Order: sequence, then structure tokens, then C-alpha cells
Amino acid sequence: MSEQTPVAEQSNAEQTYDAAAVQEKWRPVWDRLDSFRAGSAPEGAEKRYALTMFPYPSGDLHMGHAEVMALHDVIARYWWQRGYDVLNPIGWDSFGLPAENAAIRNDEHPSTYTYANIETQAESFRRYAVSFDWSRRLHTSDPEYYTWTQWLFLRFRERGLAYRKNSPVNWCPNDQTVLANEQVVQGMCERCGAEVTKRELNQWYFKVTDYAQRLLDDMDALADTWPDRVLAMQRNWIGRSEGAHVDFDIALSSGETRTVTVFTTRPDTLYGATFMVVAADAKLAADIVAPEQADALASYLEGVRKATDIDRLATDRPKSGVDLGVTATNPVTGEQMPVWASDYVLADYGTGAIMAVPAHDQRDLDFAKAFGLPVRRVVDTGEDNPEETYVATTGDGTYVSSGPLDGMSDKVAGIGRIIEQLEADGRGTGTVNFRLRDWLLSRQRFWGAPIPIIHCADCGEVAVPDDQLPVRLPDNLKGADLKPKGTSPLAAAEDWVNVDCPQCGGPAKRDSDTMDTFVDSSWYFLRYVSPEYTQGPFDEEAVREWMPVAQYVGGVEHAILHLLYSRFFTKVLHDMGMIDFVEPFTALLNQGQVINQGKAMSKSLGNGVNLGEMIDRFGVDAVRLTMVFAGPPEDDIDWADMSPGGAVKFLQRAWRLSGDVTSSPGAVESGDLALRRVTHKTLHEVEQLIEAHRFNVVVARTMELVNATRKAIDSGCGPADPAVREAAEAVAILLSLVAPYTAEEMWERLGHEPTVARAGWPVVDPALLVEDSVTAVVQVQGKVRARLEVAPDISEADLEALAMADPGVVRAIDAKPVRKVIVRAPKLVNVVV
Repeated sequence: MSEQTPVAEQSNAEQTYDAAAVQEKWRPVWDRLDSFRAGSAPEGAEKRYALTMFPYPSGDLHMGHAEVMALHDVIARYWWQRGYDVLNPIGWDSFGLPAENAAIRNDEHPSTYTYANIETQAESFRRYAVSFDWSRRLHTSDPEYYTWTQWLFLRFRERGLAYRKNSPVNWCPNDQTVLANEQVVQGMCERCGAEVTKRELNQWYFKVTDYAQRLLDDMDALADTWPDRVLAMQRNWIGRSEGAHVDFDIALSSGETRTVTVFTTRPDTLYGATFMVVAADAKLAADIVAPEQADALASYLEGVRKATDIDRLATDRPKSGVDLGVTATNPVTGEQMPVWASDYVLADYGTGAIMAVPAHDQRDLDFAKAFGLPVRRVVDTGEDNPEETYVATTGDGTYVSSGPLDGMSDKVAGIGRIIEQLEADGRGTGTVNFRLRDWLLSRQRFWGAPIPIIHCADCGEVAVPDDQLPVRLPDNLKGADLKPKGTSPLAAAEDWVNVDCPQCGGPAKRDSDTMDTFVDSSWYFLRYVSPEYTQGPFDEEAVREWMPVAQYVGGVEHAILHLLYSRFFTKVLHDMGMIDFVEPFTALLNQGQVINQGKAMSKSLGNGVNLGEMIDRFGVDAVRLTMVFAGPPEDDIDWADMSPGGAVKFLQRAWRLSGDVTSSPGAVESGDLALRRVTHKTLHEVEQLIEAHRFNVVVARTMELVNATRKAIDSGCGPADPAVREAAEAVAILLSLVAPYTAEEMWERLGHEPTVARAGWPVVDPALLVEDSVTAVVQVQGKVRARLEVAPDISEADLEALAMADPGVVRAIDAKPVRKVIVRAPKLVNVVV
């Protein structure tokens, strides 16, 4: 035993805190008590909904789960302690391609893999002691859930928000499936390494663009409760821009004229437009290309289809293209401009065509330089002429070579003037455009919610009647049946796909695509309030009681798609009259990433950390405490820098306090005043720290309270002092937010019945927050030379006089002239000599 171990602690040190035994002891007790069931608070308690982004069942829990659940649980448990009625549900986002790939490898149904992993994770969550209400559990792959996913799809379709169209997509010829842009790396499939191509497919979309402006406007209400970077990412993704639609007449080789409308944010630079560029893979390019250039376009397209949209928009990408052999008329100058096809314009942006103003757009200028196209400056910014430097000037300035705009320098006025001219001539209109695109939700995969549409040769698209929902996935398909074939595996399941048309009774086929799993996760938070409800996707009265979500916790990687789609769903449901709010998540907290040795954890890098092994070695509470104490929630955690062993020692030290208390339970109104002040000040600060999500500082304050209590005991306060009990009970309640097993054990040793998680937050005595004295720090030339105990209300003059009279300060000044004395009563004096 260390010689520094205090005597009082030595007497208790022989008792060993066995984390594993404590975990085994309390889990069945908690299961029996079911303390976190929503609705179990006293009648009239305010309801609060705590939500964490639900997991995908890809295997057992990992270190990322350990972090987010520990942080999330601080909030939920704190709300219970404060007397709120808390809804803290758990479920699984259980559809998706990983389960399908596992089924193919193992020649089994995807449900086998999925539900086995769910049970593994559920057991781990229980072991990790997250305060979930297990009665709310749901899985998106259950028919009871995806019945309502399909029902919602049909309601969206009735409102014109679900539709089909042909669309070019990333296609992996090996996996025979559509890939998102993020799944294509340097033109290759990230899963199998095959070269990705483009394919035209008929796909289902949600018309999220109808809600673009509302999605943008409603973010103002989230400004104080959502991270700034998330709001910025969503604003950029929506990409609102004001400008004009401008009509250009293209003279075709056939002698006909075709009008093409282009969106531009700078119609005032039309006098500088010297050519047009059409997306090479847009239908427009194929429609207008001159016959003699058709082969060149087809050849060029082969390369274009290998590039992702992200690659194509890269500013440092060399410009390439094909002259389409036709010209367009500039609507303000009357000049004929060549029309080119290139990959730096995207087919689904506007009409898939742009007017090129190379003097004032660097990508246009790079293209002009590559192909010897004319460059004309129309805004003199005072910088060198782009026609000579090939550096585009994008700032404001004076209009030149711009007809009626010449000499003007007000951009807003210039834009307005040109729009007036275009509208008067019938060649354009002022308008607003968005970068946001409609949500492509079709997937050529088996393990997802089937799209509830039947295709009939006579009736066309027919919705599956509500009383025939859900359209269930067949349960007789296994790995061999699910191997990629270019279409959804469901298309080959003849018993499933061939049906009678609900409208005419003739032969028809089911839609064989399934929905993107983001559809499932766009409304699951609504289902949690009534997971057993059978009359609709959710009980509308229950939603009114619990929602919107008071606090959402999850990774920033979902900042755009999941959160944006959830917001879209919420607004549609509001317009349908099913809910009375327009934003689903009142507050959002993003946690950082758990890394190791400076890099993301990876088996290939050999730096992976197994959560189960860490729990076996250090115990659940030590892992949870380490995660919370590591730093602010939004910061990354490098496990190599963490010390769960140090957390174990602290928990043992806190646990021993509970064994040292000899007074009986009861209200504390007396005892060591200094210790009582520390206890109440700690509780008061923790309240503010939790509201500010400074959970790591909450742990630090708890550690300080443990040290203060131990010091009080060792300095003669005595274990029978009521203030010692008050402090130890406060430690147990504070630890219940982070280290529930240790806290429960402490609570029992202090003479209380379980559970400490519902003990209630101690009442802070305001009188004990008033300090009799404050420590004022005195610095000379930035170095601390004295510490003075002064009255909290001391004046600046009196504090300065005391400081300047202190012997240590006098020695430090050493008769040098004092240039300035800065006083911040009652805590600081800074002397500059």
C-alpha cells in the first residue's frame, strides 16, 4: 500500500470493488424494476423525448456505439433524476445491403444474419446499462413496421410526391447494382473494385425539391440548438440561388430551331457569354448534336460514364469536351455561340446546359483556354484582364462591353436591369433555383421494403390497396437466389412478382425494386411513441404528447441525408394533418469519432479495439466514464490516449466513500459547512454543465467532490458527520449518469433501496452557494505572486490596496515603476511594471 494512502481510506481499502460481480448483481434487479419505462413518472410530470440514432445490426457493438450511448445516456438519466417523464427508445435500422451480402456468402435468408446480430447487440446494450425503454423496441425489417413505410409511400404518391422517371445512375457491372456517388472511388466500386459505368434506369423518386424553400427557412428556428456546421452543410446541400431563366435558340442541322432554357445567377454577364456547354450525358446533347459529330459524342460519353458527379465537378480536373456542331443565339447580343458538350456540366442540374462566361468563371475559362474559345470581359474589377491572364475575375466592378449596363457598378441593379429586359423581350424571367435534387429511393436489392406498386399492361401503375399491405418479402429465398443479376432478385421470384391487377383483375407484376433504407429511418422516431399501434403508422395523440424530440444524439456523418430526409418527412406529415410540428428534432448533439493511434479503427491497420474486451478488462462503468471524460462530445477520441485503468481507480475511490459513511439516511441540515458548500456548489454547476453538454467537466467536478469528501474525512470531519453522507449521496447520484453500476452499489451501501437512477436530483440550497470569501490571484508581470482571501463584494480600490501591500507582491515589484494595475474584483489583480 502506498505510504501516501490516507489512514481513513486504508481502513476501507481491504474491501475490493469487483466490477464484474457488481454488474451481474444489478442487471436482474434493474430488469425487474423496469425503471425507465416511459409513462412511469408521477402524474403531471413534463414529458421529454431523448433519442439516439438507431444502430444497424452489422455485428456486436463497437467503440463508436460505446461513445454515443454513454453521452446520450447522461442526458436521459439526468432528465429522470430531475423528475421528467422520459421516452428513451431503442430499435434497429435492420434493412440494408450488408445483410444481403452476408446471406449470399452463407446461402441463407438475410433475416437470419439480421436478427441474430440484433439479439447480440441487444444483449450488449443491456450489459452496457443504457437507460432504454425496451417496451418500445422496433426493427424496420419487421412487416409490422414496413407495412407503414409502404402506406406512407402511397400517401406521398397520392400527393404527387412519389413518381418515376428515367435517370442515369452509377452502375457496378460486377455487383449488378446501383451505387451512390460516395460508393465510387476513383471510378471504381469501393466494394469489389470493378470499373463503374453509367446506366439509364427507371427509378422512383420522392419530390423533396417541393420542400426546398421550407427546409431552408425552417432552419432559422434551429440556429440555437443545432450545431452550426450541420446547418451550414444542409444550407449548402439545398443550395438556394437567385437568378434568371434565360432562353437560347439553337439552330439545329435539320433547319429547325430549339429553345433551351438556362439558369444563371449572373444574367448581368450575358454580354460576356461566348459559348454554351451541355452535359455530355444529358438527353439534350443527343437531341441537338449535328450528325457529323454524333460519333465523337458517343465516343466521349464512354469516358464520361466512368466518372462520378463528384469527380466531374472537381475544379482541378482537366477540361474535356466535344463540339456539337450547332450554334445558339445570345439573346442580348444576337451573336451566334458554339455549343459544346462536356462532363463538367451535370445532366440533372437545371436543363443540363449552361451559358459560359469565361472571363468571370474559372471553369468556363479553363474550357475556353483548352479549346481556343473567345473570352470577353464584361465586369472591370480592377484586376488584370482575364483575356490575357486566363485567371477569371469573379468580384464586383464596373460593367464594360455590356450595352445598357456600361458604366454601372451596382450588381443588384445590373441583374435587375437585365431581367427586366429579358422579360420585356420574352427571352427570360427572374427565378430561384436549388442545388437540391429529388430523392432517388429505388434500390435493385432484396433486403428492403418492397415498393407497393403493381404494373399492369392495361392500367399502368396501380397502388397496392391498403388492405393488402404489407407487401411482404418472400421468406423462401436464400443466398443463391439473391446473387446480383442486373435487376432486383425479386424480379426472378415468379410466385411473388406475378399477381392479378387490383384494378382490372388481369395479369400484372409487382414492382421488384425496394426502398432506400433512408426511407425507413425518416420516420422511425414517430413509430417509437406507439410501436404496437395498428390503425396507422403512429398514434397521433401519442405523438402530440411526446414530440417533437427534445434531444437527438448521433454522428455528424448523417448531417445531410438522414436529417434532411427526416425533416422532409415531418413537413409532409404536417401538411397531411397527422402531426402539429414542422421540425422533428428540437436540439441536436453530434459526437466525435473514436479513433486509435491517430487513425480510424481498421482491421487492416491493426489498430482496432474490441469493446467487449475492454468491458471484460475494465468493466462497463470504467469504459463509459472514459468515453464521457475524454473531452467535449463533438471532439474525436483517440483510444490510445485514454486511461480506463485510471477510471477504475477513481470508481474504486468513490465506492469506498459509501463504505465510510456511518450516519443514518435522512435529511441533512447540519454538518461540516465547508464540505456542504462544495457539495451544493458542485450540484449547481453540474446542472449548468449538462445543459451546455459539457459532460467531461461534469466528471471532473464529481472527481473534485470525491477528493473534497475524502479530505474532509481525513482532516477530522469524521464519517459520522451528516455532511459526509450528503456528499457521498451526491456523488452516487452524479455517478448514476455515467457509471450506473458503481452508483447503484454506492446507493445500497448508503442504506437506500434501489434504484439510484430515480432517486431524484438533490435540492440545492442557495444560501450555501454564497461564498464567505473568494481567492483573489495577484500577478506581477504575468506570474502569480500572491493569493488573497477577500470578501466577494470587495471594491476594486480596496482589492488593489491589499494586493500592493502584500509582501510577495512588494518583493516582485522590487521598487520598479508600476506602469499599470489591472483589477478585476474580486478575483484578479495584474500588476505591470
